[in-house]
Amino acid sequence: MINLLQVENLSKAFGENLLFENVTFGLHQEQKIALIARNGTGKSTLLNIIAGKDIADTGKVSFRKDTSIAFLEQNPVYNPNDQILDHVFYRSDNISKIIRNYEKAINGNDSAKIQTAIEQMDAADAWDYEQKIKEILDKLKIKDFYRTMGTLSGGERRRVALATTLIDKADIIMLDEPTNHLDLEMIDWLEKFLKNEKISLLMVTHDRYFLDNVCDEIIELNREGSYRYKGNYQYYVEKRAERMQQMLAETEKAKNLYRKELEWMRRMPQARATKAKYRIDNFYKIKEKAQQNHGEQTQKLEINTARLGKKILDVLNISKSFGEQKIIDNFTHKFGRKEKIGIVGPNGSGKSTFLNIITGNLAPDTGTVDKGQTVVFGYYTQTGFNLDEDKRMIEVIKEISEIIPVGKNSKLSAAQFLEYFQFPKEKHYNYISKLSGGERKRLYLMTVLMKNPNFLILDEPTNDFDIQTLNVLEEYLKNFDGNVLIVSHDRFFMDKIVEQLFVFEKNGKIFSFPGNYADFRDYKALKEREERKQQKKEKPIAEKKPREKKKFGYKEQKEFQELEALLPELENKKTELEDLMNSGTLNDDELRQKSEEYSKLIEEIDEKEMRWLELSELQNE
Repeated sequence: MINLLQVENLSKAFGENLLFENVTFGLHQEQKIALIARNGTGKSTLLNIIAGKDIADTGKVSFRKDTSIAFLEQNPVYNPNDQILDHVFYRSDNISKIIRNYEKAINGNDSAKIQTAIEQMDAADAWDYEQKIKEILDKLKIKDFYRTMGTLSGGERRRVALATTLIDKADIIMLDEPTNHLDLEMIDWLEKFLKNEKISLLMVTHDRYFLDNVCDEIIELNREGSYRYKGNYQYYVEKRAERMQQMLAETEKAKNLYRKELEWMRRMPQARATKAKYRIDNFYKIKEKAQQNHGEQTQKLEINTARLGKKILDVLNISKSFGEQKIIDNFTHKFGRKEKIGIVGPNGSGKSTFLNIITGNLAPDTGTVDKGQTVVFGYYTQTGFNLDEDKRMIEVIKEISEIIPVGKNSKLSAAQFLEYFQFPKEKHYNYISKLSGGERKRLYLMTVLMKNPNFLILDEPTNDFDIQTLNVLEEYLKNFDGNVLIVSHDRFFMDKIVEQLFVFEKNGKIFSFPGNYADFRDYKALKEREERKQQKKEKPIAEKKPREKKKFGYKEQKEFQELEALLPELENKKTELEDLMNSGTLNDDELRQKSEEYSKLIEEIDEKEMRWLELSELQNE
């Protein structure tokens, strides 16, 4: 197996704050590795060091000769005057130039330039690459190639940067939180894309479905080093639990031995002097082992909840438009006690607008929102809180309250409350400007929960949180004695919390779905499959309406011939899989694996057959 990257004994600290130490690992060709760590442990810093954008204190990074990297940063750099097209095709290689010229010729509608560009595309055999690029851009909903980067929203720029990284034919792809600013449909597509592509991947993500379905190795970072797990997220959880149990057992043994050695060390100095020096040295090693703190979250998050009366929230026939765009169209829902509801839909479909309407921050055009007298909203927004960067963490908490009630008849000081949320004492007086993105979000969440809400509204709460924080938050929300309304792209998080969905569709339509996101995804896949079957049985008249004339050219002819050769092969493979699954020779794991292969194969056959039909019609026109 070809080794593309070797990281050896990397360490990094900012002042007295040690991020990580002695991190060592390698990345092989077509291997897919994820980095997991608590917020503030330096995951992004490590990626920046590997990419050459930062410098390690110790250690080195080595690449195989001529290895190229494509890196999606958390805050991508861009020229505000560049068009999307120029940003995506930034490379100076010949094929990128040819495709860029082709797209510009099409946009300029100059027949002479179009003909020249087509000839260049044919000569370079660039059509397959161009089609793959179009698929990536389309799936990430990047439509207008001629908008400038400076006119895009933060989420749009992030998606352009992701597309650029995926399009770049690099040997190693590095992704820092790739699912941020993507809607659930995009995330589903990206997961399948990364899983099926033969790429070498190094990724930081808190998306546990991603980790489970894409990665074949997980590296856990902490301040003392790193631990490698040769498997997906489920394997990591199991093996990490075993490792932690073993470490705790070893620490307990060390504590017992430490007590005995401590008695010996406390004897008269004269008695100690007659003993072997190795025993004295060994005492200090045992002491260090016995006093180890593995930093595990053992206590549950427990915050007081204001009493909730019978009437919660009635949303009656609300509608909202911005100009001609309908965002919400005549939606009604009467919230019951302790409902936990998720909100899903494409970016820009009005999810945040809906939350602002029910919290009274925005008025509907028509309809009413009637809140119960006892309802206390706790609203965690995407934009978060705007604080002076020169303020300290403990000042932020004290400005809200010096004493915070938690649990039953318990209270915490501001300092204790910060520790409760896994901020160690040495960080309490850190300035906001020094906090990582995840630490800022955790502090913001504290300010929402400490006001004792009984109706939590969380708009993308999982961005930048580490997995440990997500686990604690999930447990808290499951036991929360009030209502919860969540917008999140984290599918794992949604599946653990919500029991119902508000699904935002086109033209402001919202429908209520009884189940979590996994249930909805299965429902949607079944519905789409039935629609495809129906399309095969009959050709709708609507398909024959006038549309832009397309030519059956060289590119289409080549694709048509390839599909005619490929479809029989796929059908043969399908038959072979069916025979193998029915043979009774497979164990449970093998049968599950073959079933997954079969499902993917069916999807591929459906997709290829639909494309064959399109090309067949085009050929006969």
